[in-house]
Order: sequence, then structure tokens, then C-alpha cells
Amino acid sequence: MITIIAAIAKNNALGKNNDLIWHLPADLKRFKKVTTGHHILMGRNTFESIGRPLPNRTTIIITKNENYVQEGCLIANSVEQAIEMAHEDNQIFIIGGAQVYEYAMKHDFADALDITLVHHEFDADVYFPEIDPSIWERVEREDFIADEKNKFDYSFIRYKKIAN
Repeated sequence: MITIIAAIAKNNALGKNNDLIWHLPADLKRFKKVTTGHHILMGRNTFESIGRPLPNRTTIIITKNENYVQEGCLIANSVEQAIEMAHEDNQIFIIGGAQVYEYAMKHDFADALDITLVHHEFDADVYFPEIDPSIWERVEREDFIADEKNKFDYSFIRYKKIAN
């Protein structure tokens, strides 16, 4: 099972200047809960914005730079190679960034989407690809109201790929 996991705004905004635009502790807590113990695949820019391998996960960084090295991480030169490196994991997560999301969706790698939808529009320089309802079926949704820790209303939404 390969799941694309992302936090996106109503206008599909992902980030700006290689960073998240909002701080949503509930999303970070959920991300940690669902990805712990699994392989997480990400592009080099996403890794560098995080700054370190995340604990209790196997980090695979996707980069075209064949000389790139990062202590505590595996390096792949393509999404395909990263998936092959993680093949023993029954739940692989693709965690970004925008180019990796787009490539993985265009090439039909993912079985599911795990989306945190932030109910706000943001100015951004990277965006999540459109979720095509003829390909993806919403199977779960939990809605939450902003509170003292989470400044925006948000929803956790799970999609599964519609069988052809």
C-alpha cells in the first residue's frame, strides 16, 4: 500500500519558500502517528526543509544528484527506485514535495491519499495536484473547528483509488 500524505489548503497550497505556511499541531500529531514505523519517501527540498531524518521512520530522499549523501537516510534517484527500496514495508508514505506528489499521481503509484484539508486559502509557491473524483473516492472524513492550538478549521480526509 502506497499512500500520499499531505496537508493542503482550500486552494491546494502546500508551502512557500520551502516551508509550511501554517502551523497545525493536530496535523503534525496525526502525521507522526500514521507514519511512525514506516518508510517515508520525499524529495530533497522537502527533506532539507525538515532538516533531519524523522524518528522511528525510514527516510528515503529522492534526488537526481547521484552524489547526495545524508546521514541516517537512504538516497534514491527516482520515485520508482525509492518505492523499490521500501518494498518490504506494507505501508509506504510519500510525504512531498509538490514535484514528487505530481509525479506519483501522474504515474499511478499511490493506492490512497491521506489529506489534511486546511479550510483557508493561502498565498503559496507550490501546490498539490488536483484530486480527480473520477480516480479518487473519498472514503473517510473528520472535520474539526479551530481552537487555541489550531488556528484554522481543518479536516482529515482519506481517499482510495477507484478500481478501473
